[in-house]
Amino acid sequence: MPITFKKLLSFFILVLVFTSAKAQDKNLSQSRKAISINQNWYFSKDPNAKGSASLKYALVNIPHTWNAFDVLDDEPGYYRGVGYYKKKLSLQHTWKGKKIYLDFGAANQETEVYLNGRKIGNHIGGYTGFTVALDQLRFDGKDELIVKVDNSYNESIPPLTGDFTFFGGLYRNVSLVIVDQVHFVDQLYGTNGVYIHAENVTNDKATVEIEGKLVNNTNSKQLQINSILIDVEGNKVGETKWLSASSEGKNISFKLPNISVTAPKLWSPESPYLYQVITRLIDYKTAKVLDEVKTNIGFRYFSFDADKGFFLNGKSVKLIGASRHQDFAKMGNAVPSALQVKDVELLKEMGGNFLRVAHYPQDQAVLDACDRLGILTSVEIPIVNEITENEAFYNNSKAMQLEMIKQNYNHASVIIWAYMNEVLLKMRYGKEPERKKVYLKSIENLAQQLEDLTRKTDPTRYTMMSNHGDVTGYTNAGLVKIPMIVGWNLYQGWYGGKSEDFGPNLDKIHAAMPDKPLIITEYGADVDPRIHAENPIRFDKSLAYGMEYHQIYIKDILKRQFIAGAAAWNLSDFSSETRSETMPSINNKGLLTLDRQPKNTYFLYKAYFNKQPYVKIGDGSWKLRSATNTRQDLSVITNLDSVILIVNGVKQDKKPVIDHVANWKIEFKSGKNELEALGLKDGKMIKDKSLIDFVLQPQSLFNSTHSFNILLGSQRQFIDDKNQIWLPSQVFTKGSWGTVGGEPFKIKNSSRQQYGADKDIKGTLNDPIYQTQIVGLDAFEMVVPKGKYEVTLHFAELMGNGIQSVLPYNLDSLIAEGKEVPPQRIFDVYLNDRLIIKGLNIAAKYGIAKSVESKFECVVTDEKGIRLSFKSLAGKPVLNALQVKRIK
Repeated sequence: MPITFKKLLSFFILVLVFTSAKAQDKNLSQSRKAISINQNWYFSKDPNAKGSASLKYALVNIPHTWNAFDVLDDEPGYYRGVGYYKKKLSLQHTWKGKKIYLDFGAANQETEVYLNGRKIGNHIGGYTGFTVALDQLRFDGKDELIVKVDNSYNESIPPLTGDFTFFGGLYRNVSLVIVDQVHFVDQLYGTNGVYIHAENVTNDKATVEIEGKLVNNTNSKQLQINSILIDVEGNKVGETKWLSASSEGKNISFKLPNISVTAPKLWSPESPYLYQVITRLIDYKTAKVLDEVKTNIGFRYFSFDADKGFFLNGKSVKLIGASRHQDFAKMGNAVPSALQVKDVELLKEMGGNFLRVAHYPQDQAVLDACDRLGILTSVEIPIVNEITENEAFYNNSKAMQLEMIKQNYNHASVIIWAYMNEVLLKMRYGKEPERKKVYLKSIENLAQQLEDLTRKTDPTRYTMMSNHGDVTGYTNAGLVKIPMIVGWNLYQGWYGGKSEDFGPNLDKIHAAMPDKPLIITEYGADVDPRIHAENPIRFDKSLAYGMEYHQIYIKDILKRQFIAGAAAWNLSDFSSETRSETMPSINNKGLLTLDRQPKNTYFLYKAYFNKQPYVKIGDGSWKLRSATNTRQDLSVITNLDSVILIVNGVKQDKKPVIDHVANWKIEFKSGKNELEALGLKDGKMIKDKSLIDFVLQPQSLFNSTHSFNILLGSQRQFIDDKNQIWLPSQVFTKGSWGTVGGEPFKIKNSSRQQYGADKDIKGTLNDPIYQTQIVGLDAFEMVVPKGKYEVTLHFAELMGNGIQSVLPYNLDSLIAEGKEVPPQRIFDVYLNDRLIIKGLNIAAKYGIAKSVESKFECVVTDEKGIRLSFKSLAGKPVLNALQVKRIK
C-alpha cells in the first residue's frame, strides 16, 4: 500500500507528540517532584499531655491511625486525643534553592506541624488535604518534622457526632513536593493551583477554561503559561497561552484564553473518555520550563429536572449506586490508595454509575478512579446531625466547603457539592420551644451561607443537602428550599414502618415539593452475613430480610421517573464505635462486608444493573448450612429470564426469574453438596458453581464430633467464629427437643425488635449467641441415645442499663428497663436431676451484658435423654443458648 502524504504527516505528528511527551517528562522531573515519605515515622499517643519530648515512640508507616483496634473492643469509647508523629528528613543537596512543600492527604482533625522545633503550619478539619511550606531547612540529614494530630471532640469543628468513627491520625499519604521557586500553587486550599473546567459543552462543541494561581519567589519579570489539550492517543486538540505583564509580586492569579473544541468525545459511565491538559509555567526570557501540571478533563453536560430526573449529555440517566465510608477491616481509616480504588471498581462491577462520597471528602484516588471508570459523584463536608452556634463553627464549615471544592474541582465525575446530612437528627432544645426556634434559624442561616458560597465558587455544579425522614421538620425549618437538590435518607421497613411504605412515601414527598429534584441519598437494612432466617423479620439482621428489603426499594426507585437517583447505604460495612448490635461497633448496612466480601444484596444489584449476562447461586457467605431437615430453600440471582439448577448431579425444575431471583426447595445431603446454575443468553451458556457443606441436626451429633447448638428465644441461625452453626429454638415435642415453658425475651415498649436485644455482649465475638434468651423457662429436654455428653450453657443478663450508646441509631438501647436496677433473678439449674448450678444471680455475679459459659458432663443411661431443669429462687430463670456434644 503506498504511503500517502496524509499518513506520513500523521506519523510525524505522532513522533512529535511522543518526543514532546518525553521532553515533558524530563522537564517535569526537573521542575516538579512528588516524593512519598510514608515510611519510617515514629509515633506516640499523648493522653497525659506530656508533650512530644517526653514520650516513648514506636516505628510506624503512613497511612496510620491510632484507632484501628480500640474501636472494636468491648470498652465503651476510643482514644480521642493527641498523637505525635516525628521523622528525620533525608533531603538531596540538589534540592537546595528549590521550594519544598509538605503535602498531607488528610489528618484527623486538628494538626500542627513543626520543623526543627519551630511551628511552621497548622490545619483544622479531618477530611481535606493541606500543604505546609518547608523553609529554613538545614539539609544535614537532621532536619526533624514533628506533627501533632488531635482528634478530640471540638464543638467548633464538624462533625460533632455521627454514626461513624472519628479515627485519629495521619491516615492519608504524606509527600514532599519539590518545585522551582516559581511554581503553580494555591497553598490556601492545598492544591497545585491549576483549575480546569469544561464549559458550554454540547455534542458538537466545548470550551476549556483554565485559571489558577502561581508563586514567584525570584526576580523573573515575565512568565508564560502554556496549556495543551491532548486526547487519549496523545493528539494535540487545542492550545492556549498567557503572558504575565509583570511578575514582581509573589502571588499571582491567572486566567488563560479559552480553548475551543469541536466535536468533543463526551465523558459518560458507558464511555468515560478523558482528555488531558498539560499546563507549563515558562520563564519567558530563557524559555525554561519552571513547572508543569497534568490535569485530566472530561467533557459532559448534565441537568436535574424535578419531574423527569437526571440527564447526562442530553439523555435520561437514573443515578444508581451507593454511599461510601473510607475505613477497612483492621485498618480503620488508614487505608492504602489501592484498596480505595478497589471500592470504586467493585461499585462499577455492580453496575453502579453513582457514588455518594459520604459524609466527608475522601482520598483523591477515589475520585481519580471515578473519573477513569465513569462513576458520577456527589461530595460533601461533614456537618452531620447538629451544629454549634458560634462563629468558629461557621468559619470552619465554610473553610471545609472551599477546600473540598478547590481540591476536587478538576474531577469530571463530580456533579454535586453537598454540605449537610440529617442536620435535624439530634435536635437541640427540644424542651425549650423558643430557644429551639433560634437554633433552627441558625442552621438555616449556615445552610444559606454555604449554599451561596458554593454557587459563587463553582456555579457549574448542583448543590444538595441530605435529610432524614422528618419531611415536615425540614420544610418548616426552611431547609428544603435552599439547595438545588434535596436528598432524602429513607428507612421505611427498617427504623420504622414497612418496606412497602417506601414508594407511597416518595410520592407524598414529591407532591409536597414538586419543583425540587430528588435523590434518595440513603436507604438500607443491616445484614450480618453470619445470620440467616427462614422467615425473615425486621431487625433480625438476616441476609433474607436484606434481600427482600432491597428488592422492594429497587423496584420503587426504578418505576418513578422523578427520582433522579439513589445511593444505597452503604457500599460496605463501616465502623461505628457507639453501635451495639449483632456485630458491635459495626454498621452492617453495607452491600459488602468491612473487608469487602460481597453479600447477596451486592449480587442483587449486579443482577439489576450490570448489563452483562449474570448468574449467581445465592448462598453468599452461607456455604455452611445446618437444619433439622434436608429440604431447604435456595435462590439464584440473575438478570436472565429463567435458570436451571443442578444439585449433586440431579437437574431440578427450570424456574422463571421474578425480580431477578429464582427460588427452589431442594434436598441437601449430609456433607458436601455440589450446585450448578445454568442460564442461556443469546445462545451462550451462563453458569455459576457453588459447594455447600450441610450438617443435618441433631442427628449429626449422634455419630460425629459435631455439637448441637441452640439459640434460645431466637428465630434465626448464626455461624460463629469457629464455623459452628447455631439453630433457633423450638418448643419441646415428644421424641424431639426443645424448651418447656417460658417465652422469648423482648425489649419492652420497643417498636424495633420482635425478640432479643442489641446489647454489646462483653467477653465474646459471637454476640448473637447471647442477645436472645428464653425467660421463665421450666426446662429444656432433648431425646438422645445412651452415652456420654458434654452440655454447655450460655447466659447473659439482658435487663438493665448495660448499653454504651445513646445515639438515636440505637433507639431500643434507651428502653430496656431504662436506668433502673433490674429485678432480682436467682435460680438453680439441674441436669438430669443433678444440681449443677446453685443460686445463680447473673447480674450480681457477672454484671449486665457479660457472656457466661458453663460446661458439664452427663451420662445418659435410659431413654429419657437430657433434661435441664430450672428452679426459681427469685425472679424468672433465663437461658440464652446451649450446646450438646457427644463424648466418645
